Amino acid sequence: MDFQPFPLILLFPLLGVLANALLGRRLSLRASGGLASLMVFFSFLAAGHGFLTLRDLEPAPGQAPRLVITLWEWIASGDLRVDFSLLLDPLSSAMALIVTGVGFLIHVYSIGYMAHDRDYPRFFAYLNLFMLAMLLLVLGDNFLVLFVGWEGVGLCSYLLIGFWYDRMFTATMSTAQAGQKAFGVNRIGDFGFLIALFLIFTHFHSLRFDTVFAAALHHPASAAVMTAIGLLLLVGAAGKSAQIPLFVWLPDAMAGPTPVSALIHAATMVTAGVYMVARSHVLYALAPVALAAVAWIGALTALLAATIATQQNDIKKVLAYSTVSQLGTMFLGLGSAAFGAGIFHVLTHAFFKALLFLGAGSVIHALHEEQDIRKMGGLRRQLPITFATFLVATLAIAGFPGLSGFFSKDEILAAAFQAQPLLWGMGVLTAGLTSYYMFRLLFLTFFGASRLAPEKAAHLHESPRVMTLPLVALALLSIAGGWLGLPPVLGSHWLGGFLGPVFADLHHLEGGAHGGHLGHATEWMLMGVSTLVALGGFAVAWLRFLKPAALGDLFATPASAWQRLLADKYRIDELYDALVVRPLGRLAGFLWRWIDELLIDGLVNFSGLAVRVGGEVLRLLQTGYVQTYAFFMVLGVIVLLLRLLA
Repeated sequence: MDFQPFPLILLFPLLGVLANALLGRRLSLRASGGLASLMVFFSFLAAGHGFLTLRDLEPAPGQAPRLVITLWEWIASGDLRVDFSLLLDPLSSAMALIVTGVGFLIHVYSIGYMAHDRDYPRFFAYLNLFMLAMLLLVLGDNFLVLFVGWEGVGLCSYLLIGFWYDRMFTATMSTAQAGQKAFGVNRIGDFGFLIALFLIFTHFHSLRFDTVFAAALHHPASAAVMTAIGLLLLVGAAGKSAQIPLFVWLPDAMAGPTPVSALIHAATMVTAGVYMVARSHVLYALAPVALAAVAWIGALTALLAATIATQQNDIKKVLAYSTVSQLGTMFLGLGSAAFGAGIFHVLTHAFFKALLFLGAGSVIHALHEEQDIRKMGGLRRQLPITFATFLVATLAIAGFPGLSGFFSKDEILAAAFQAQPLLWGMGVLTAGLTSYYMFRLLFLTFFGASRLAPEKAAHLHESPRVMTLPLVALALLSIAGGWLGLPPVLGSHWLGGFLGPVFADLHHLEGGAHGGHLGHATEWMLMGVSTLVALGGFAVAWLRFLKPAALGDLFATPASAWQRLLADKYRIDELYDALVVRPLGRLAGFLWRWIDELLIDGLVNFSGLAVRVGGEVLRLLQTGYVQTYAFFMVLGVIVLLLRLLA
């Protein structure tokens, strides 16, 4: 068998982890960060080589090009046989390029951002470990290897969100508690994922993707079982990708350093659920109810998070709810059977969301940890590179024509239009709100009069080149990335052609894909609506925050109850706290005090006490004095005589 270098994609981040963990204290910041970045860059080169190899590969008829390498036999117990195998096909290749490419830029940026942090070796070791776990997730050739990476990214997010474990994140929550929250919420999703794996193995007797999907196509389980598998996988995906009802951890994930937020929100953790649903497309195509649930959960999440984002004042919190909303849009695409469109939006979102978070980090860096956009304003002159790149990202996520977000979002909305017009309407409304809250963020941060505190304004400066160069690179990608997937009316969809063979099975399934193509007139109409909605959001934000005099007293009144509810995030955290956290806390307290301490410890302690008391009593009989033994002997004789005479 020819040597295949694509497993090196995993080896390089592993070397980075070991180097920083073992030698990091002896390295300078630049050496430590440079080494970590170099390892990810090498991994990106290996992913690029794998992509070129796939492109030149001649696949079997009706199959996607694929490379599989078995590293070792992992589990062999009864019917369960699982190898530790890696798979490179168009889907995993695209994901590996996204993870390593965007991850490399975030690593480079981190060298400048973490310049004043003394614990940088631990930080870069965690970052490389995060890359390793995510790459293992996307390169696994079966559900169990995927699950190992799945748990790995969960662990790394916990470590990185709580990286500054001795700091407070809010008045009532420390960064360590924010990490625990992310870890705890994801365990709920992981439980659903595990049950799904049990069902898959029970019915298809394997956990390999190709074996499971072939068995499902030719000998599917009952509709109820397929629906159960799809819904349980969705529970897992909802945890990792922050969908209703498990989205509450993601906004608090920004407790970690800003590069961590960029990595989690753009290239790693949150894309895991989207990737897993896309990878399991055959199972979803055979479970229409579960597929519809994916679409509705996505549409509702997108709309809910977008409304919350309109009233947030923390620059990172706006972006965090934006991520939740964009992930919902991806799920809307997946649930509309447009799996390739969902992955396309993962790609473009990785570019502009990483750029937005790193741009926000540049602002925070310049303002010495200030994150409240009400205390900013007029920063475009002092931070010209940050402003220019942030503007590009804003235009991209708002869906302005020609930029990356326009093409990928439009493709998802077109698929939703074919699947269910109501879903399309919700997606369009979300797009309008996205444009509004992103331009609100841009205007309050970079335009208007400065509202900075004098001590912060005095030291205002643009970020160093090691931070601005990744911003420029991501801005270029945010512009050009969308041209990889032009709609049919404008040209060819290169990414769709690359990913197409992976999803070719859908065309053989009745109801598995919403077949047919839209007419050109309909495509133009949908793109026109998307453009008008984006312009509408921009216009409202422009009038309200840059030309408020034009609106008179329309927004001069105090915040309404509805606005306060949005600012309080619908009080969902408080609702979960009242309905879930505190009752479970009381139950845990009851089990601890009454079952563990009183009952179990009581029984154990009573056993010890009984033995000790018995020993003390017996000790009275074992005195070693002959008189005592004679006394008890006489006493026994008397009792025996009395018993005989009775």
